[in-house]
Formats: sequence, C-alpha cells, structure tokens
Amino acid sequence: MNIGYACQNMGLSSLGKGKRVTMNRSCIRRTFDDKGVDYISEITLKNAYDLETLLHWNEQHDIKFFRLSSDICPWASEFDMNTMKDIKEIKRVLARAGAYAQAHSHRLTSHPGQFNVLCSPKPNVVERSITDLTIHGTIFDWLGLPRSPYAKINIHLGGAYGDKEASMKRFCEAFQRLPDSVKTRLTVENDDKASMYSVKDLYHGVHEVIGIPIVFDYHHHKFCTGDLTERAALELAMSTWPDDVVPVVHYSESRAIEQEDPKLKPQAHSDYVYDYIDTYGNKVDVMVEAKAKELAVKKYKELHYGR
Repeated sequence: MNIGYACQNMGLSSLGKGKRVTMNRSCIRRTFDDKGVDYISEITLKNAYDLETLLHWNEQHDIKFFRLSSDICPWASEFDMNTMKDIKEIKRVLARAGAYAQAHSHRLTSHPGQFNVLCSPKPNVVERSITDLTIHGTIFDWLGLPRSPYAKINIHLGGAYGDKEASMKRFCEAFQRLPDSVKTRLTVENDDKASMYSVKDLYHGVHEVIGIPIVFDYHHHKFCTGDLTERAALELAMSTWPDDVVPVVHYSESRAIEQEDPKLKPQAHSDYVYDYIDTYGNKVDVMVEAKAKELAVKKYKELHYGR
C-alpha cells in the first residue's frame, strides 16, 4: 500500500529565500494582465523544476504517491500553453520528471478544483470545466504519464441541482466531449453531504453508464453513506477500477475532533491523521488529505508502523 500526500511539501516549501521548493507559484489576475504570458512561462518553468526536486525528495523518503498541484501552469485557460517562450524547456523538464517518477514507481495524480462541474445546467460552466480538465490532460501527457486511471484526474460531480438523476445524466453527456487525455484518466469521488453523491449513486448513475472508476473517500462517506457500510462502499468503489490498476482511496479525519472545537465544520480536514486506515485486507493506494502534508504521512507511519 502506497501512502501519499497532496500538492505541497511543508518542509521544502518553508525553506528560506532562494531555496524554497513549490509547484504552486501563481499570481493574481492583475499581475497576469500586467506581465503577460512571458511571466507565466517563467513561473511554469520554475514549477516544473521544483516538481523534479520534490520527486527526488519523495524517493529519498520512501514516498511513492503524490498529487500534483493544479497550478503548475497558472492562468493556462487564458492562452495557448504552446505559445510560452520557455515551452521547449518546460516540456523537457516535465518529461524528465515523469520519466523519473515511472522509473522509481512513483504514482502521480491530480484533483482539479471544485469549479470543475461537468453536470452543471449552465453551458458556460461546462465549457470552462472541459477547458480546465483538458489542460490537466495535456500536462499529464507532457509528463509522459499513462493514459489510464493509474494517473487519475479526479473530480467531484459538483452539484445535484435538486435532481441527481438529471445531473448525473448531464455529467455523462459532458464526459463524451472530453479529449482522450482526460477520458482515459478521469475518476469521480463520493461527497461529504447527505444531499450529494454517495458511492452507490456514482456507481449506478455514472460508472454503469460511462465506465469510469470511483475514488472512495473515507471521511466523506461518514456524511453520505448511501446506506452502505464503510467496507461495502469501499469495495463497491474498488470494483469499478480496471483489474491492472490499484484503486486509489482518500483518507482524512475531522479537524473539529483533532482541535476539540465543536464550532469547526466536522467535514474540515485535520492537520494529521491518527486512526489506523482499515482497508479490510484490500490492496489500495491511500492519498492522505491532511493539512500537514508529508509530515502527516510521516507521523502516521510512526504511529502504526514504528517508522
């Protein structure tokens, strides 16, 4: 079982000026408008180099599962990425990073933001979602990652709009408009509100229609069970994955419990995770969604494996 973390390395990102390692360099709209695509190109190249550095750090610390930031190329929906002045070097560095990851059996995935809503009844929202997901697929291709859910691009459906069945139907229709770079990698995840999508909803309304896998989120399941036990929901989600791809699950715990503060939303993620992650004997890769990132993975291994 691989245990990974998401988007940022707390230790590397807190290093001093000139040493900080992060893939999350971005800028506000006004800066983009003022400085243009050349500035974005410089940021993107720095992000690509730092991804490479971070993967080497992960290898040294025996972490072989990592979620990529969605900000490798900020504002990419506003221009053609191939027009960036550093595009040849960006592609070269990303290809090298991807080759390193595959040579050392690192699994790289992504989780585009909540504004990706393929089931929206608003055509402009769907168009923007297709554009953003296509950018993710393109960057994954530049990394040389496999076109399979092994390199998953994971999203939520994003809304029920008072009619789950109609919303899931719209999602499945919009899915058909995605490029193969996204279709082959796309997965969906269960939600953390009872009014939203359980694993059972996604199984019947999405997987059985278009065949994409379901990522089981342990924490979300507590708030939206679909009348399934944790084990039943986990194994139903696992059954949607291809036989040759280890399923991914997400794991987090409640910040309200960790901080002993009932005023916090129970769905909010904790800094660290403490309980043993019960996979019920199943083989899965676990993405730990804790605010302390790699430090949370380290603490979990210390608590449960003595290392």
